[in-house]
Amino acid sequence: MTDSRTVNFVTAGLGGIGGWWCVHPFNTLAVRMNLNGKGQAFPAFVKNEVKTKGFKSLYDGISAGTVRQIFYATSRFGLFEVFRDEMSKYREIGPMERIACGLGSGACAALISCPAEVSLVRMANDSSLPVDQQRKYKGVADAAVRIVREEGVAAFWRGSAPFVNRAMLVGVTQVGTLDQFKDTYDKKFGIKKGTIPNVFAAAMSSGFLYSCITMPFESAKNRMATQRPDANGVLPYRSIIQTFKSVAAAEGVLGLWSGFLPYYGRCGGHTVTMFIFVELLRDAYTAKQAAKSIA
Repeated sequence: MTDSRTVNFVTAGLGGIGGWWCVHPFNTLAVRMNLNGKGQAFPAFVKNEVKTKGFKSLYDGISAGTVRQIFYATSRFGLFEVFRDEMSKYREIGPMERIACGLGSGACAALISCPAEVSLVRMANDSSLPVDQQRKYKGVADAAVRIVREEGVAAFWRGSAPFVNRAMLVGVTQVGTLDQFKDTYDKKFGIKKGTIPNVFAAAMSSGFLYSCITMPFESAKNRMATQRPDANGVLPYRSIIQTFKSVAAAEGVLGLWSGFLPYYGRCGGHTVTMFIFVELLRDAYTAKQAAKSIA
């Protein structure tokens, strides 16, 4: 059991990292468009970003994104499977049980990985700020040291409330519904569970739900993670509801979904690539173990 759980956690983390490297540019664009791209069409925004900052800038914060996946993907998917397997000892696992497991694993993962998330958001958006406001972090280690020195440890959990809420929803809409969609595509459509087509179809479905439902919390988290106090030392965004209201008042309700296309590219793309990587890694491990047993 211990060995099986170790494999689950390790493959979840490696799959998360592999998937993130594929979609990191979408995350950078999503953060920048959400914070700075009001009223701009996505193609024009992308063209302008590449022209003014260079294609390489789309990988700003990749080190923080990788560290984030080590903690976030490993704990979110790994804990979901632990919670699900433990619950299965006492009752049959259905949609409601998967929702409960997704909520719990998502909340735990967010609290664990919030420091990396704050570093990632800041590094991804830094080059879009006026020169006098840029933090110019040299990497994730430099960001961590400077945040502690300049703002205190508590700054790592600034924006943690919407991040935890978002992560709980992600746990349900990505991991929880993915597990359910795998069963649905297998039983209703004959796409065999455990195959790449099954994983792809399930991931595309859960990724779409994930993007639509969690985008407002992503908007709130981005603003709370990057904000600076005003002249009186007051932070402009102080709670989830207050941030929602402030964004809606300034940009309209749809401002909470600003940057949706690159966000879906990140969420849908990461859901697909992460779980395909996980499936391939687990298949390779199973094949290796089978070869050892034969030998």
